[in-house]
Formats: sequence, structure tokens, C-alpha cells
Amino acid sequence: MKAKITKIVEDVALPEYHTSESAGFDIAAGEDVEILPSEVKKVRTGLVIEAPLGHFLMLTCRSSLSTKKGLTLANGVGTIDRDYSGPGDEIHIILRNFTDQPVVISKGERLVQGIFLPVEQVEWEEVSSIRAESRGGMGSTGGYQEISNT
Repeated sequence: MKAKITKIVEDVALPEYHTSESAGFDIAAGEDVEILPSEVKKVRTGLVIEAPLGHFLMLTCRSSLSTKKGLTLANGVGTIDRDYSGPGDEIHIILRNFTDQPVVISKGERLVQGIFLPVEQVEWEEVSSIRAESRGGMGSTGGYQEISNT
């Protein structure tokens, strides 16, 4: 499978798999950035990536991002649609600093992993009811007790 990539920032590294069985490829910062405590900041990658036909690019945190840097993806994961690949569609990594100290990111520092996943769009079929009975809501299969807010 092949994916198209364009460098907007000339000297950034291309994403790469770091082991022969890696599920995701690492994507690095394309700039030096400081993120203040509780701040959410977009970090440039310097890259435009077009997912292969029938796929999208999902960005997830590298496992060390939270434990070693005190950062997390602000929106949990990043979803990059295949058609977000025009000349101005640079991928940014949106990070949140959850520590009480500023965090410095250096250009070239690997921050997230990218994974290409297949996607299918559905055609909606509107019906009056899907099932005759409800399952019972969140936690209906057990495991946790309801927390009282009183």
C-alpha cells in the first residue's frame, strides 16, 4: 500500500516505522514549541499526507507522550480524512499540557503515531424503531455501581 506525502517544511523527517512489526509510524514535530501548563497548542508537522484510497489516517499518542512529557492529544485521537491533502492542508498535532510546568518540544521530536485504517461510508435507512426492547442503558451488563450525586 502506498500513501502520498508532501513536505511543506523542507528539513522535516518523513514518518517512519521503528520496528518491523510496528502498527503505527511515528510523526515528529516540525517546529520548536513551548506549551504552558493547561495550554492547548497546535504543533506543526510540516507534512501533508494523503491516505490510500478507501482509508483515513488516525493519529494516536506515542505511549511515552503522557508519562515522559506530560502531554496528550487534546481531542483524544486525530482523524485525518483522505481529502484533507491539498497544498495548505498541513497536519498539526493538537496537544494539551496537563502538568503544572511548561513543556518544551524540539523540532524532530517524535510525538504521535499514524495508522491508516479502512473506512466505509454508510447510507442511512431511517426506521421507526430498531429493536423491540431496550438493553437498559449505560452499564446495563454490570460491573459498576451507580455513583450518587447527592
